[in-house]
Amino acid sequence: MADDRDRNPSATGPVATKRSMRASQRGYYGLVCWRPKHETNVGTLWRSAFLYDAAFIGTIGRRYEKQASDTPNTAQRIPMNHYEDVDDLKKHLPHGCPLIGVELSENAVPLNKFWHPPNACYLLGAEDYGLPNSVLAKCHKVVQIPAAREWSMNVATAGAILLYDRFAQRLQ
Repeated sequence: MADDRDRNPSATGPVATKRSMRASQRGYYGLVCWRPKHETNVGTLWRSAFLYDAAFIGTIGRRYEKQASDTPNTAQRIPMNHYEDVDDLKKHLPHGCPLIGVELSENAVPLNKFWHPPNACYLLGAEDYGLPNSVLAKCHKVVQIPAAREWSMNVATAGAILLYDRFAQRLQ
């Protein structure tokens, strides 16, 4: 017996998901990490960016050594840029690309109430001290990932949650 998805492309399931995803993938986005401390987090973030179709990733004030375990060879698929500071990043952002800070902050919009713009650059805080207030002040918007406890999240984990949230919104 044929699956309903074979006869009805608007049915839910893998066929509809792929079609909806292609139709809703307009714009571009990237992730930048503020002063990342550990190469494994940068490597994991880079891999997640590849899986969720980010256009680029980057770092500001690199403190890590080059990632040695890049299994999908993401350097051949997604560029990584390095910036001196947040002003250097903003100077190199494409026209109309807002900088969105991701940080625990009183002024942040919870991620579950945030609508991702078509184009965006998400700025993630360092593993050990997050984004300084001076950097948050230069962001167009600030979002935070709600959790049961107000505690800093691993930067690679936070990035993967953010990537998935953007991806899931585009499927709707």
